[in-house]
Amino acid sequence: MQARDLEYRCDGVTLRGHLVWDDAISTPRPGVAVFHEGLGLNDFVMTRARMLAELGYVALAADMYGGRAQARNLQEVATAVGGLRAEPEKLRGRGRAALGALAGLPQVDANRLAAVGFCFGGSVVLELARAGAELKAAVSFHGVLTTKTPASPGQVKASVLVCTGADDPLAPPDQVAAFEEEMRAAQVRDWQVISYGNTLHGFTNPAADGSMMRTALYHAQSDRRAWAAMKGLFDEVLA
Repeated sequence: MQARDLEYRCDGVTLRGHLVWDDAISTPRPGVAVFHEGLGLNDFVMTRARMLAELGYVALAADMYGGRAQARNLQEVATAVGGLRAEPEKLRGRGRAALGALAGLPQVDANRLAAVGFCFGGSVVLELARAGAELKAAVSFHGVLTTKTPASPGQVKASVLVCTGADDPLAPPDQVAAFEEEMRAAQVRDWQVISYGNTLHGFTNPAADGSMMRTALYHAQSDRRAWAAMKGLFDEVLA
């Protein structure tokens, strides 16, 4: 297994991602962009990138903030995330820059790309899908589902999977229902929403213990089930 940092640029900002791949595989294979939580590109998302590489994909943990900046508290998270979500085209541009960097690698089959995201990263993945990015799959784990720019009919090319906690206050039932209606109105050919009972925000991250955000709590069973759902989708659309 190989890992290294990968720098790429978007609108004059240097973004520093983390690339992981299995060098025992000699042929080009699907690439997966992995988008981080509000805290920034940290050990959690790099671990997920490694897990994807162990499944045979080339995984790029993307940097959405630039310079691999880290948020240290909820106020800094709100500032960093809010600034990007307030400008959807800027957010989408940085996401597309990661996909472009990934697609340009010799290890990657550029015709088989996917994106996964956690928390803030889940909303990034959905924005890329809404924008018509050339993705086979877009997977959101406990991501925010609202948007300033809903998908237009026929625009979404990816198979969309949303894994959400039934008790996540950042994705309450009315917003889940609105997202489902958006998918119908946009005539998305393949989408699914899986809601995990007794599950709060941040359920995939073992470090989510409620200390920073009371309603963010790891849930091992939901984490395993959501990861299995992602793998099942990838087996279908990235083969």
